[in-house]
Amino acid sequence: MTQEMDQEDAQVSTKQDLNRSVRFFRAFRTEQSDPDHFYRLLAEDAVGQVSSHIPVEGAVVIDVGGGVGYSTDAFRAAGARCVLVEPEIASLQAGKDGVVTREAAGTPHWVAVAPGRTVSTGSVIGDGYKLPFPDSLADIGFCSNVLEHVENPQAFISELVRVTKPGGIIYISFTNWYSPWGGHETTPWHYLGGEWSAKRYRRRTGYDPVHHFGHSLFPVHVGPLLRWAQRWDKVEVVEAIPRYYPSWCNWLVRVPVLREVATWNFLLILRKSRSAEDTPTQMLNRDAVRSFERTSTPPWNGIEPKVER
Repeated sequence: MTQEMDQEDAQVSTKQDLNRSVRFFRAFRTEQSDPDHFYRLLAEDAVGQVSSHIPVEGAVVIDVGGGVGYSTDAFRAAGARCVLVEPEIASLQAGKDGVVTREAAGTPHWVAVAPGRTVSTGSVIGDGYKLPFPDSLADIGFCSNVLEHVENPQAFISELVRVTKPGGIIYISFTNWYSPWGGHETTPWHYLGGEWSAKRYRRRTGYDPVHHFGHSLFPVHVGPLLRWAQRWDKVEVVEAIPRYYPSWCNWLVRVPVLREVATWNFLLILRKSRSAEDTPTQMLNRDAVRSFERTSTPPWNGIEPKVER
């Protein structure tokens, strides 16, 4: 039965239809009781979305902020060479009860991965604002549901673009602040203010929210980010859609105000402009890329980037 379910999930993951959206909704409702199924489904679907724009097999992928590595596993299963980057070691492992190890692990909302799961090899600790890779290394820069947890989204995306090759794909998704799930565990009270909703959560549960407004949760909006990307000459906007909805809902992103509330989770797929090639920074880093090719060993997971010479 499980195998049949996995095969069915894979079949719908690349098709943006109503059946896929219903499947996501059902999986989301059981995220706490069956997190492994939910996050595997999400990861496999994302890989399917990426593969519609660039071949995944054999590609070099940098997965930034991927937690315990569900997306990394899905990319590797599809034949990619993927390295996972997380800012702290605590995000790369789960306790015996399926709670990601961290100081605030007592909150009920934090049961988000399968019990005892640890990330696979080929992962590194690194800063998303200063990724430990040279320019133009990856075919795919990947960041799923992370952007609302960083203070400066534009700087974060810029760094992801830097390490992606010209012509490569950058996949970014995030929960926009005014969506029904914008406040995460403090939803729907985030509509009355981030700080106020965090205080209310603390009063009612006795715990600080894991995603604390102003520290690990920030208001990111669809319109400003989309306009910024459209005006940036280093990238081309390939897709800008509600991530979990059927394709006939894509028009929502084109409607100001409505898109901030109705999108729920925004997916932005960029292609790095080929005109971004041979920038001064890249030229200065060609020797660093060649050095990386010669010396890379685990935990780099066998990634040996090729450089145009």
